Parts: sequence; structure tokens; C-alpha cells
Amino acid sequence: CRRAIEPRYNTWTLPAGFMELGESTAQGAARETLEESGARIELGEIYTIIDVPQIEQVHVFYLAHAQGPELDPGPESLEARYYDEAEIPWDDLAFRTVSSTLRRYFEDRKHGTFGPHHYTLESHR
Repeated sequence: CRRAIEPRYNTWTLPAGFMELGESTAQGAARETLEESGARIELGEIYTIIDVPQIEQVHVFYLAHAQGPELDPGPESLEARYYDEAEIPWDDLAFRTVSSTLRRYFEDRKHGTFGPHHYTLESHR
């Protein structure tokens, strides 16, 4: 999804956001995916859990299977699309947690096994 909001307006990200009260991480991931991309998904397992202590957050990404090619981005996205690995706009990704998750995914795909991965994203110095 290309972000229609700050921070990092007009950069690309995986669908993500903050959980609602009373919502599980899985429910939040499915809701945010639908809201931001319009993709209908079958949610899979947790893929990355990334501690981001410098902003007091934990980012959790799930694997998912699209139930079809249709996308219908909501108001928080300028557009949504699928990318092949070679097409990913690495220099225009919104967050390091997104780029690190994608890099791990493509590495795991080479080996045919997928996560889970848990790590801390250190601040830039």
C-alpha cells in the first residue's frame, strides 16, 4: 500500500496499524489489511515479531494468502498493488520493519521454510 497518511506519506508499506481495544493481533492484522488494501485474505501464522524500543512499539507481521487478485484501498492508502520481488521499490518503503520483514520472507522462500522471526530493530546511530 502506498501511504496516504503521515508519517511517511507517499511511501510503500505492508498493510499495518494499531490494534483496537478488545482485538487480538490476528484480528487487527486482518482488519488493517482489509481497510488499507481491500484484499480479502486467509490469515496464516505470525511471521515476524519486531521489537522497536526507540519508539516503544512491537511490530507483528503475519503470513497471509490473498483470496483473489482484487484490491480496493481505503482512505489511508493512495493505492495498493502486488509486487514481484524484483519490482519492490526498496528505496521507497516506509519503515525498516517492513523492509526487514520482506528481506526475511524472500530469504525464507529460497529455503522453503517460513519463520517465525523475533528480533530487535536497533536505532540508527
